[in-house]
Amino acid sequence: MRVLLVYNDYKQRGGEAVAFENERDLLLAKGHAVRTYMRSNDETDSMGQLAVATRMIWSQQDYRAIRTAIREHNADIVHVHNFFLMISPAVYYAAAAEHVPVVQTMHNYRLLCPSATFFRDGKVCEDCMGKFAPYPGVVHACYRDNRKISGAVAAMLTTHRMLGTWNRYVTRYIALTPFTRDKYIEGGLPAERVVIKPNFLSEDPGYQYEPQDYALFVGRLSHEKGVATLMDAWKQDDPGLSLKIAGDGPLMDELRTKAEGTRVEFLGSQPRENVYKLMKHARMLLFPSIWYECLPYTILEAFAIGTPIVVSKIGSIGTMIRHNDTGLHAEPGDPASWSRTIRDIQGDSAGLQRISRSARTEFEQTYATEASYQRMIEIYEDALGKRTVTATR
Repeated sequence: MRVLLVYNDYKQRGGEAVAFENERDLLLAKGHAVRTYMRSNDETDSMGQLAVATRMIWSQQDYRAIRTAIREHNADIVHVHNFFLMISPAVYYAAAAEHVPVVQTMHNYRLLCPSATFFRDGKVCEDCMGKFAPYPGVVHACYRDNRKISGAVAAMLTTHRMLGTWNRYVTRYIALTPFTRDKYIEGGLPAERVVIKPNFLSEDPGYQYEPQDYALFVGRLSHEKGVATLMDAWKQDDPGLSLKIAGDGPLMDELRTKAEGTRVEFLGSQPRENVYKLMKHARMLLFPSIWYECLPYTILEAFAIGTPIVVSKIGSIGTMIRHNDTGLHAEPGDPASWSRTIRDIQGDSAGLQRISRSARTEFEQTYATEASYQRMIEIYEDALGKRTVTATR
C-alpha cells in the first residue's frame, strides 16, 4: 500500500509526535511505500498574527504541495495525524481533488474545543461542545491565553463547519478510545465514519512485575495531572505505603511543600529505562488526572510491564481501565477515595497479581505492535472500500 502521512509538528514535542513516528516506522517495517509531508509550528515565529490566523483557515501553499506529493507518490491513501496550524484543513481538499481517501487520527479534541483539551480554569470545560461557533473559547482566550489567536482558531472551526469539511472530506476518523469516539460523535462527526484504534508501544518492555513497597506516579507535575490529590491523600490519610514521584513541572515546589512530613519522594525527571525499572518494582502505578486524557503512553507501559494501575474515573483513562480487572478506579480530585482504593488493594498480593496478568493480556491484545498494525490495515482497506470494519472494536 502506498501511504502519504501528513503531520504538523507542535512547538513542544509530545505524544502525538511519538504516535506519528511509531506508525510511520511500523508501516515502513511492514514493507509499505510511505512518504511523509511535514510542517512545524515553529514556522509561525516569523509570521504576524494576521498571517497565522489566515493560515489556520486555509493554506494554498500546502494545498498545492500535498496535491503534488500525492501524484508523485501515487498514494493510495492520505493519513493525516495533525493539520494544525500550518497545513490547515486544505489537506482534505487536496486529497479530494486527487480522488484519494483520507484517514484522520484524532490525537486531541481540536475539532470540538479551541484549546483541544476540554480543560479550563483547573477543571473540565465543555462550554464549546455542540456550539456551531465556539465563542466561549474566544471569550476565555483558551488558545495560548490570547483572545485574538483564540478567535482565529474559532474562525477556522466555524468556517469548516459551514463548508461541511469535517463531514464531507474525511473518509474515516480514528478515535483512540471509546470515550473520545463518543465525544467526537456528540460534537457532530458522523458516527459511521469514526472508528477506534489506540496508539501502541513501538518496543515491548516485557512482562516483569516484581512489586516492592511503594506506589509510583510518572508524569508532568502540572495541575491537570491531579498530583495534588495524591499529596492530600498521603497528608490526610496515609494509604499504607510510600510514594515515588518521577517527573518535573511547574508545581514541583508547591508539591514538595505540601508533601512535607509524608512518605513521598520526588525523583525528578527520569530517563525511560529508569522509569521502566521503577514500574517493574512499584506495587502500583497511580494516574490521578482530572482532565480528559486521550491515551497516555504511561498507561500502555504499565500494561506491558504488568504494573497494576489506579486511575481517575474520568474520560478515556476511566474507559481504558476496567475496574478490578485491568486496574482500579478512584474518584478524580478526591483524596479520601484515593487513600481508600490504594489501602484496600495494596496488601492483597493475589489481587494485584491477578490484575497484573489481566493488564498484560490487555496490552498484548490491544496495544502491542502487531495488534495495532492489523487494525490499521483494516481501517485503510475500509477507507479504500475494500472492507467494512467494526467502528467500536
